[in-house]
Amino acid sequence: MALRFLHRLRPPMTSLRRAIELTRRIRVPSPSPFATTSRKAAANSSSLPLRGDQRPHSRQLGFRLSTRGTEDKNCNLWILYVQAAIVIGFGSNISFSEEIDNNLGTNMETEEDGSGLRRIEDGSVISNIHTSKWRVFTDNGRDLFLQGKLMEAENYFLLALEEAKEGFGPRDPHVASACNNLAELYRVKKEFVKAEPLYLDAINILEESFGPEDVRVGVAYHNLGQFYLVQRKLEEARISYEMKGQVLGHGHSDYADTMYHLGTVLFLQGKEKDSVALIQDSIRILEEGGQGESVPCLRRLRYLSQVLSKSNQLKEAENVQRKILHIMELSKGWNSLDTIIAAEGLALTLQSSGSLQEARKLLEKCLEVRKSILHEDNIQIGANMLHLARVAILMSNQMMKVDFLEAKKELDKAKVLLDNSIRVAQRVLDVSQKTRNIRKHKEPGGTRKDEHVALTILLQSCNAMGLLATNKKELEEAGEKHYIAEAEHALLECVSAFKVLHAIFVSLISKSTEIKAEYLSCLRHLLNLMIERTDEKSSSKVQELKVEIKHIEAELSSSRKCRG
Repeated sequence: MALRFLHRLRPPMTSLRRAIELTRRIRVPSPSPFATTSRKAAANSSSLPLRGDQRPHSRQLGFRLSTRGTEDKNCNLWILYVQAAIVIGFGSNISFSEEIDNNLGTNMETEEDGSGLRRIEDGSVISNIHTSKWRVFTDNGRDLFLQGKLMEAENYFLLALEEAKEGFGPRDPHVASACNNLAELYRVKKEFVKAEPLYLDAINILEESFGPEDVRVGVAYHNLGQFYLVQRKLEEARISYEMKGQVLGHGHSDYADTMYHLGTVLFLQGKEKDSVALIQDSIRILEEGGQGESVPCLRRLRYLSQVLSKSNQLKEAENVQRKILHIMELSKGWNSLDTIIAAEGLALTLQSSGSLQEARKLLEKCLEVRKSILHEDNIQIGANMLHLARVAILMSNQMMKVDFLEAKKELDKAKVLLDNSIRVAQRVLDVSQKTRNIRKHKEPGGTRKDEHVALTILLQSCNAMGLLATNKKELEEAGEKHYIAEAEHALLECVSAFKVLHAIFVSLISKSTEIKAEYLSCLRHLLNLMIERTDEKSSSKVQELKVEIKHIEAELSSSRKCRG
């Protein structure tokens, strides 16, 4: 199905060729840091040895194609070894090329040309002073890059590019390797204007060296697509992935990756139906190849369920999540957090679709297992309790007109769960604050995720507590004033907690639109309750709330524009 769709989606061959020709026309002067001798002198003084265990070996094929996944970003890191090893990276894991494989026969004769380069029968360069420097500069640049010393790494990658041109020739695949390394560094530095022409030049060189239908050209287009995707240049990313698919062909084993990445782009473009078709076919290819339980396949299934949920195709999302849970149950059993997370995802979808009893059973099982394998104050337990409290509130709403006492019992259950989720979240934040103080206010990277989750859970729990009090008011009209005051108190606690924690976790809160959105929800809920009052004191607080709401709305709007 998706193959037919992609054939329909792909522009005509002439359009693709025009796009390819466009990349060939884009040329920029090569960076030239070589006017000064000090930089080169410093580089020449380094003698970092090449690492033999990191050199590619693929004598039979002349190249090797491999992928590595990066969990947080749902993307692949591509490494392509050609006669010059081209490094194609995306995400936080970066790899750089060092060695080449010329696919030499054991009895191949060699000769020297007038330039002093030693050549073999097929014309490949073996070595000279420039190629040796290229290897050392590339190695030094990679090591400095991995140490976070980007300026020094840039100097070495620039030198490596010059030596590749001198040693192998300006249009040799080794130059494409150097271009890709430098482009990847600029991408990480977010200097996208400098990176783009280097990616394009690498593609041009590979096409000239191996032809436009070569697999190495296809992977280079994948790299370009990832570069555009990280900038949310969706149309350019789509074209790049389609061109990669055109080069590889439908029968190639890596075409499944192309469909998946193209599917993610189409979803971001709002083409949900086409996106689902491509991602489903990508998963089918992995399953038919015996990789149905592999990490890449599970990652794609999770992404597919997210796409379906956001598209309000809840039944389809539920079926995918049941499949994920079944795989996890068979492979890891229930005493695994991976299985628990899969079960929780299914429970939340069931909750959204109104299947509250089954959602509750799954969440209760998740909580039971988490309590058996995690510390009692682990934030996952607090989040689990919040989910159960929300289910209880929804069940109370369903029973309100049918069984008053049962509805009230559900709200009482929710109250206990919310009290505990607030306690756990506050405990996590208290411990984190003490850790910061011990470390002289430095932000320990290992706790930032827990801090973010804990603060989000705290705000959501306080907001839910306000909703619970409002529901109690509807159940018992005689106690209306009491429950309005209770709801206000819970939401004021939410606002107070945000302000106190904002002073402590300034960096975390200022960068998180999710936390600000939860805070905004608390403010709006509190405003609606306070508007019911008419006294002057309440009126003054209402005005303060309106000002605060406008302030947070402006911050969120600005953040979303920057991301867009």
